[in-house]
Amino acid sequence: MQSPRRFFIRTYGCQMNVHDTQKVANLLHHHGYAAAAGLEDADLLIVNTCSIREKAEHRLYSDLGVLRDWKADRPGRAIGVAGCVAQQEGDQILRRFQQVDFVFGTHNLRLVPSMAEAAAAGQRTLRIDANASLERFDFPDRHPAFAAGTPARAFVTIMEGCDMFCSFCVVPHTRGREISRPAAAIVAEVESLATRGVREITLLGQTVNAYGRHDLRRRPGAGADTVGFAALLRRLAAVSGIERIRYTSPHPIFFDEDLVRAHGELAELCPHVHLPVQSGSDAVLMRMRRRHGADAYRALAERLRRARPDLAITSDLIVGFPGESDADFEATLQLVRDVGFVDSFSFKYSPRPHTPAAQFEDAVPAPVAQERLEALQALQRAQTLAYHRSRVGTRTEVLLEGASRQGAGQQAGRDPYHRVVNLSAAAEVMPPPGALVSVCVVEATPHSLIGTLDLAKTADSARQPLKNGAGSADERIRSVVAGG
Repeated sequence: MQSPRRFFIRTYGCQMNVHDTQKVANLLHHHGYAAAAGLEDADLLIVNTCSIREKAEHRLYSDLGVLRDWKADRPGRAIGVAGCVAQQEGDQILRRFQQVDFVFGTHNLRLVPSMAEAAAAGQRTLRIDANASLERFDFPDRHPAFAAGTPARAFVTIMEGCDMFCSFCVVPHTRGREISRPAAAIVAEVESLATRGVREITLLGQTVNAYGRHDLRRRPGAGADTVGFAALLRRLAAVSGIERIRYTSPHPIFFDEDLVRAHGELAELCPHVHLPVQSGSDAVLMRMRRRHGADAYRALAERLRRARPDLAITSDLIVGFPGESDADFEATLQLVRDVGFVDSFSFKYSPRPHTPAAQFEDAVPAPVAQERLEALQALQRAQTLAYHRSRVGTRTEVLLEGASRQGAGQQAGRDPYHRVVNLSAAAEVMPPPGALVSVCVVEATPHSLIGTLDLAKTADSARQPLKNGAGSADERIRSVVAGG
């Protein structure tokens, strides 16, 4: 009996890319492929790319050069390129790299099995056409052979694309215009995941809290296939077995009062919001076309914290945007202090094709941008460590993910505030990945919390009621995020 062809997928970029990889892997399982243990065991390699920053794009080209020898080592091997760079560059990849057999964009994941079969027959194919059909969201249930990274956690795509057109961002070009899945289909997927033991879901979308807005505008109150984002959260919180809900990445202008209230009313909605701001300067935000100012962002953070006092807020920040002055950068530092970000992803501005900012002429010198990045990251490290130290002596609930990167037999997971928690326990008492466990926080590092397994408490009893007033941990958290 002939053994199945084996696939391996390299993934770069955001959580949407990670989930796209999961969709493709599951689809290939359904078409008779098997997952390879590593690159050397694979017959089919797919590189799922990111083009948010130039560095990730260059990494693809470097990889493809090395992979020429990998393909030549075994007859019948094939290489596919996926993701945002594939959507952006299209046939240029096929022209430049003869070792690439097929290229497919972000709207065409469902075509991977047929493209892989065409490659096995010696055909090179390209599919980067836009697809506005809701069929692009239709994928089979998890195949028995598909292994999720964390058994009890899953990503769920609720919408794709972006209509915001920030001047620095290539996403509207690589992901297309906004399109939202029907609410019934999302609920059905989450119900199916729950029956398979999933306890935490993360809702994904380029502007995730814009979910359903176009449908609701066209068909208000007329039984539209979609609902408001907060209404969707409430439906999903009612699904039996779902204990945690997260979402990423929202846009500040799509936080209505119903969504803010949901953070105070839904116990399943985690007390963490990743809320990209990009800059603390109104002048820079205007050139970025962000459609909000720094004070509006501060006000939103306050509204969210009034609804959920212990809320942890993280963000995305860009330094060195064209025209950014010293005063603009100082405004960004002040915003970081004022909001009290628990953590943030920060980057130097990178010009991207098909974006207005790529044509701006007032570039910030590279050494200045680097200096600003280092100063911003130093401030953030200090705030993150202060926040972590505020958690020492408290108890939290951790969804175990598996072995810690720290080694030494430690396990790791995340708590409701999306903090990494490392913990040790004897192998015979450590629950398996996917378990919710009660943990006492005993130490803080700049990157994670360190805890001990609290065997005297069950995961359910460790969860604090939302409306019973803030405990000592919440008070410490608020003092840190408020700058105390």
